[in-house]
Amino acid sequence: MASSTKRACDACHRRKVRCNGQQACGNCSQAGLACTYDAIPQKKGPKGSRAKIISELRLREGQKQADHRRHESYFSYGSSQTSSPSSPTWAGLLSQDLIDGCTEYYFQNMYPTMPILHQKQLGGLVAEMDSSTEAYCLLCSFCAFMLIQPGIETKAGQAIRTLERSNSSNTSFGKTLLDGALRRRKAYDYIEKPSVNAIITSFFAFGCFFGLDKHNTAWFHLREATTLAQTIGMQDEKTYASMEYTESVGMRRLFWLLFVTERAYALQKHRPLTLHATIKLPPAAEDPSKSIAGFLYMVNLYRPFDDTFLGLWNKSRTDCSTLWLAHLQKQLTQELPAVLDCTETQAADLRTSQHWLRTIVWQLSITNGFLSSTSPDSSTTFTYPIEIAKDLVAATRQLSQRSMEVHGIGLIEKLFDVACTLIDVMSCVPLESPSLGVGRGPTDYLNHLVRLISTLRGGASRYLELVVAKIRDTLPPHMAAAVLVVAAATQPPPVTTPAAIKAEQASLSSLSSSPEMAPSSFLQHAADSVSAEYH
Repeated sequence: MASSTKRACDACHRRKVRCNGQQACGNCSQAGLACTYDAIPQKKGPKGSRAKIISELRLREGQKQADHRRHESYFSYGSSQTSSPSSPTWAGLLSQDLIDGCTEYYFQNMYPTMPILHQKQLGGLVAEMDSSTEAYCLLCSFCAFMLIQPGIETKAGQAIRTLERSNSSNTSFGKTLLDGALRRRKAYDYIEKPSVNAIITSFFAFGCFFGLDKHNTAWFHLREATTLAQTIGMQDEKTYASMEYTESVGMRRLFWLLFVTERAYALQKHRPLTLHATIKLPPAAEDPSKSIAGFLYMVNLYRPFDDTFLGLWNKSRTDCSTLWLAHLQKQLTQELPAVLDCTETQAADLRTSQHWLRTIVWQLSITNGFLSSTSPDSSTTFTYPIEIAKDLVAATRQLSQRSMEVHGIGLIEKLFDVACTLIDVMSCVPLESPSLGVGRGPTDYLNHLVRLISTLRGGASRYLELVVAKIRDTLPPHMAAAVLVVAAATQPPPVTTPAAIKAEQASLSSLSSSPEMAPSSFLQHAADSVSAEYH
């Protein structure tokens, strides 16, 4: 004799009918319902129409099955999937005009500093984007990255108007493309089955979020790119042995671009490293242009900033020495030849990065108490940032504004760091010191840096107010007045719309509250020692 049922199934309980407790029970089998025992028992309620309840249960189950089918199709793609990424929501975003405009801008301006795509490769991605989610996502992130750059002036901007989005700025449309790429990217398992294209997509996503001042998200995607690179063995020289030569060269370039990007970002945001100099450099002879030579200059600039330096910079180790830092300063000064064999856009990035890195090393020197006004080595004196600023100003006077704007906010942030360090030194060191020499002085150099920050696209809105506030709060009144006159003359008209004012205030607030982006304050703890030296 069957034992009595202790509990009815969910459907029988809902219908208020006797359940035989089997799996599936007779009532559910007859009605074509799923027989489950998941519901938490509740108090009995008033009886209703059993037919109506069956309909409700069938409708709910149908919706459940539909959701499950959608979930399965959403996550069941591999990296070689061929389902179409097109949908009514995103259809038409990647027009041929937009792709052509972004491609033109990339090869004219961005390729020398990030030579990871070539014309044939982009053509193949365009041909595949209607059938490959991976290709579609890479193109979306690529175009988004180009549009978010502050200096873009090509067909890409016209393409937006062609798409009847005249009210949309390049940046907002770039954000739309980026959002589309990241949504569609969930449709295939690029993590378990990574590819070079997936790594490039993550890199462009990093670049987008960096330009949008969303640094936590930017760091996530940069770390994602380096992790995927390690997953496919890009850090291992053996990986390249079985590759075709062209594929090997392209992958080496991508690895070293990630290497440089991670080190620059780690210095700016005090992050750890994942990539190290474990493979050979890409050959320079394959490119008839000067771009690869410039790219290799940049790699060599950042090579010394390894785990040892980052450990000292992030204060996770203390085994630092004056001799070691002085040697690093000498290496940085001599790393680039007087005449660079590269494009002008690369020269802008190289010279700015070189003098910014010199500033970083000097900051580490003063943090460790290694500076002295009587040192025979100028790199270990308190006035060395004035020499750095002098060299940077001389270099930027030879460059066009466009060659600097191509690099976006990253280059302006380095100018800002050098300017803030110069301001700190000017506030502590007597400017009539014999070590400063004759001719143009630190006030002239600061004026030039402030002018650059205020005129380069993106600089005035994000950094000018911060550097002006630091000048006003740090320098003596007569010295500050001389610089602030220049700042006022170059400052853009004030923002007037409520939405723009709110966005501006939020941007400045986030910058000033961030320990990485706030005006440098590393000299505060050394002010007493400087005063003792000079007074």
